[in-house]
Amino acid sequence: MKESNAAAPPHATNSVRPEQFAHLTVRANGLAFHVAQCGTGDRLALCLHGFPECWFSWRYQLPLLAEMGYRAWAPDLRGYGESERPADINAYAVENLLADVAGLIDASGCRAAVLLGHDWGAVIAWYFAMRRLRPLERLVILNGPHPAVMSRAMRSCRQLARSWYVFFFQLPALPEWFLAAREYRAIDNAFRGMAVDQSRFPEEVLAVYRQNAARQGALAAMIHYYRALVRGGGAARQAALGYPVIDVPTLMIWGEKDTALGKETTFGTDRYVRNLTVHYLPRVSHWVQQEAPDAVNEILRSWLTQAESPVSPP
Repeated sequence: MKESNAAAPPHATNSVRPEQFAHLTVRANGLAFHVAQCGTGDRLALCLHGFPECWFSWRYQLPLLAEMGYRAWAPDLRGYGESERPADINAYAVENLLADVAGLIDASGCRAAVLLGHDWGAVIAWYFAMRRLRPLERLVILNGPHPAVMSRAMRSCRQLARSWYVFFFQLPALPEWFLAAREYRAIDNAFRGMAVDQSRFPEEVLAVYRQNAARQGALAAMIHYYRALVRGGGAARQAALGYPVIDVPTLMIWGEKDTALGKETTFGTDRYVRNLTVHYLPRVSHWVQQEAPDAVNEILRSWLTQAESPVSPP
């Protein structure tokens, strides 16, 4: 395992321009997904967002990936943004989320795929690489622990306390009410309250996430991810399948000031990944690719341009 610490540089990333992004509707796994696209290459970079985000959380990385020759796709995951929103909790089972990713890769028609995931997107990306549903060229994880390491970390009182919201979200109705109260104040607080550099989350950025959360049925869909994982037994089913070693070259970028997931949830990841590179950003929060886009993009550019690695078998 290769590991480094890198300080986040001062703001230098250019402003995001709406004309950089094409917005597509892509049919995959029986649903219609809204996908933001940059680039037209035949190698796919598929970016999976977390909670309570949407495609917009990848706005700084999509142009970079396109510049590097990828067709960069950032979908709104099922239930989020402009993508379809099944009502049933079981629709958000891990197995369905993995099938969504497989369907999106197939729909792209690209010859190779790199999978990037942050937060919940990282959960999906880890399982997808483990289950080898489609060949991957590379795997990039941002502030999302490997499920086996997270399972171990949840035995500690410290991480249990940090993960209080996971248990709160198992309740019916109350979490939706809480997130919507006071004009979605909790959505604002999720970003600014956790961020080290709050200037990265001005009103116009927070408004994007509030507006997405305010869509009919969106809050329930977002929370159903957690309900399906815990109450619906998704995590237990995946644990029963085991945690085979991932052969895909994997990059982990970690904001050390994550108040939801301790740095210790990265320790021991190399037991489950054969070729792992870890970069820690010491003064960056959970929202790593939005808060430190210059540092993240520099790491991505360097790592993705290393000598090609063999594609893992399906």
